[in-house]
Amino acid sequence: MQENQNVEWKEIWKDEYLKWICGFANASGGKIFIGKNDKGKIVGVKNPKKLLGDIPNKVKNILGILVDVNLHKTENGNYLEINVEPQPFALNYKGQYFYRTGNTLQELKGVALDKFLLEKKGKTWDNVPIPNISITELKNETLDFFKKLAIKNKRIDESILTESNEIILENLKLLEKSTLKRATVLLFHPDPEKFVTGAFIKIGYFQTDTELIFQD
Repeated sequence: MQENQNVEWKEIWKDEYLKWICGFANASGGKIFIGKNDKGKIVGVKNPKKLLGDIPNKVKNILGILVDVNLHKTENGNYLEINVEPQPFALNYKGQYFYRTGNTLQELKGVALDKFLLEKKGKTWDNVPIPNISITELKNETLDFFKKLAIKNKRIDESILTESNEIILENLKLLEKSTLKRATVLLFHPDPEKFVTGAFIKIGYFQTDTELIFQD
């Protein structure tokens, strides 16, 4: 067995390896072997019986999850196997979020952390509700234009024209308990950049690959 995205070898136990357990739990799970060097050779582990109790307790107290810790006895020495199951919720180690990818441990920050937390909640970036925006603030002309194009392309029935904007948005799954989602704002708000930075499209006409003639 080689080190990979689901396997990690450590010669001795250190409490900082709780970060690795956090990373495995946030990804697809994995195993940490204590008492093996970076080539997978057994070097033995000291005080295995004590660690059999200490490691599960520390994981439970700090990370709030349960892990299986098994002792393996061989002619070359003893080693521990820590089995970490993937978790359906985001796990943090003292306020830091770690993620196992490839054979590395990465701390999630910024956009990567936002995306990770949303995915754990079953949401995508455009599916996040934005409070304090009313349907009346949306641009009616854009909504009407959408209706006409949708009917023309047979995406919706013509009877939709008699429905209110709220019902249309609800049917399109663009509302969450009467709160507009980020996608709704991007599609139909007259000033989406007020809520989403960079929410615009630029069109350029190039004479060559590098020479821009004009842009809109």
